[in-house]
Amino acid sequence: MDIFENLSASSKLADNPLDAYSRAVREVTEKLEPAVISVGAPEGRGGGSGVILGSDGSSATAITNSHVVRGLRSRRTGNSSGKLEITLPDGTAIPTEVLGDDPPSDLAVVRFTPEQEVTVATLGEAENLVVGQLVVAIGNPLGFQRSVTAGVVSALGRSIRGESGRPIENVIQTDAAINPGNSGGPLADSLGRVVGINTAIIGGAQGIGFAVPVSAAFRRVIFALATEGRVRRAYLGVMVASRPSKNGSGGGAGVESVAPNSPAERAGVKPKDVILGLGQNQIRSTEDLLALLDESAIGRDANLRVLRSGRELSLTVRPREQPTE
Repeated sequence: MDIFENLSASSKLADNPLDAYSRAVREVTEKLEPAVISVGAPEGRGGGSGVILGSDGSSATAITNSHVVRGLRSRRTGNSSGKLEITLPDGTAIPTEVLGDDPPSDLAVVRFTPEQEVTVATLGEAENLVVGQLVVAIGNPLGFQRSVTAGVVSALGRSIRGESGRPIENVIQTDAAINPGNSGGPLADSLGRVVGINTAIIGGAQGIGFAVPVSAAFRRVIFALATEGRVRRAYLGVMVASRPSKNGSGGGAGVESVAPNSPAERAGVKPKDVILGLGQNQIRSTEDLLALLDESAIGRDANLRVLRSGRELSLTVRPREQPTE
């Protein structure tokens, strides 16, 4: 076959059906992309991504990262007014109000008034994810609107340090390519359900991105931000890391450091202790501990069980409200 016959034959080929992987990514894109927005300052300065999670007919509510909205309001962006706007998939720019943001979880809630009905994304559950599972990220990296990337869940239960300096616990690690501007956008499973909010990358690395998982804690944070504008948490003053179970023990939250003059220090907690329980609840991981340190624990004495040098101790701790800064 000469080149002219080849050119002629290729122009008559029927469309090939998509393979299973491509179909899955395409279906997620068609379902989720209309709910993905751009978050920026007037005149296009700075920016991140977001995803619409609610609409009541007159207004719509979206989720993004705390560091996105705080960055857009900072002096370095030149946004002296502090005003923000979102851009819909059709290019419509709309002023937006920040209902609240929470640096410890790196989540923020914004509200805007669209001129027509918007698409609302469906929430999934990160607890159901497994390593190796297909995930899709959609966002606006480096100003390239509504970019779609796909990869797999690389690891679960990671801990990273947010821009505020605080650790963000139990994040999802993925190799779906994300870049500056993806922050605040959704990470979805193969059914198009949002299972995470993309939050961070490691500079200089390739294929290592992180997302805040959709979980019970995620839902509590979003509800608090949407209704009260802030999240009240109890504070112990310890830096902890999950300790896996071994030798018949059920694991716990290992204490790496104790803040001076904190409730934990006053209770007698020491570095290298392993927290096994708080109140009547068993602690198997940092996630278990963080889930109990909500508003209801502030100012109340509680029994804190710790393992120290192979010996279990019972301490009394009174958590105080976590400082906002």
